[in-house]
Amino acid sequence: MTAYIIRRLLYTIPIVFGVLLLTFVLFTLVGGDISIEIAGKGATQETIDEIREEYGLNKPIFLAWDSQFINHFKSALTFDFGRARDREPIIEKIKRGVGPSLALTVPMFFGVVIISVSLALVVAFVRGSVWDTLAVFICVAGMSVPYLSFILLGQYFLAYKWGIFPVFFSPDLTMAQYVALPVLIGIVAGLGGNLRFYRTVMLDEMQSDYVRTAFAKGLDTTRVLFKHVLKNAMIPIITRVVLAIPFLFLGSLLLERFFGIPGLGYLMIEAISSRDYFVINAMTYISAILFVVFNLITDICYSLVDPRISFE
Repeated sequence: MTAYIIRRLLYTIPIVFGVLLLTFVLFTLVGGDISIEIAGKGATQETIDEIREEYGLNKPIFLAWDSQFINHFKSALTFDFGRARDREPIIEKIKRGVGPSLALTVPMFFGVVIISVSLALVVAFVRGSVWDTLAVFICVAGMSVPYLSFILLGQYFLAYKWGIFPVFFSPDLTMAQYVALPVLIGIVAGLGGNLRFYRTVMLDEMQSDYVRTAFAKGLDTTRVLFKHVLKNAMIPIITRVVLAIPFLFLGSLLLERFFGIPGLGYLMIEAISSRDYFVINAMTYISAILFVVFNLITDICYSLVDPRISFE
């Protein structure tokens, strides 16, 4: 496995280089010189030149050791992304937003996975019954409702109308108070699609011969479902779960925006609305790195749960 991990890490080098090249082309070449936009209307040429020098936009694009692309590459590798348009260091913005984002996405993630996997086992066991039909109907209905509708309905009834939760983020609130309602909305909105996916996985396993043999030997239902069926269904579950982990660090764009949670999702929305290419570039690069790393972790987890898989 060590040789496989080393090979995969070597494969990440051209991937990271490609991401850096793509983000540079998108935000520098295609976007053009944004110094005039930063300077604002009516700015003097002297002000524009100062901004271009501050952000390194007056340097050659490619063909120089001190070119814009080389500096873009260096800053990405050292995670020194420079300053945003408000002159605050981008890495400080990211560090400040990680905590609120993880406080929102981590409990939402575990809540959706635990509830949907557990319910999928039960629904697969009672397949063909009225409970199975009802679960499928609720899943399809939940998948059909837009995510934004869940947010607006939850915010209006549970927060504004009934006063169970705070409507909006406030520095006076504890972290548990201001993320409780968004977490609840995220779990409810995510159950439909996840439950239907895991139900399909569990149904495939329930039709296997080893399940009939286990019941024929007199094993109780709980042991068969959670020890045998769940264990043999781990490959698709790991694929879905582990590849979703990178997005936990990036926050939830809609939930953070509507509830005013100062996380990375809110930061990304603000950067897009203010055309802050420097922040967008940094977040895009971090997303790519996280996705590559957790792709490798997913493959390693395959061999841990299934002894038939070998990387040697």
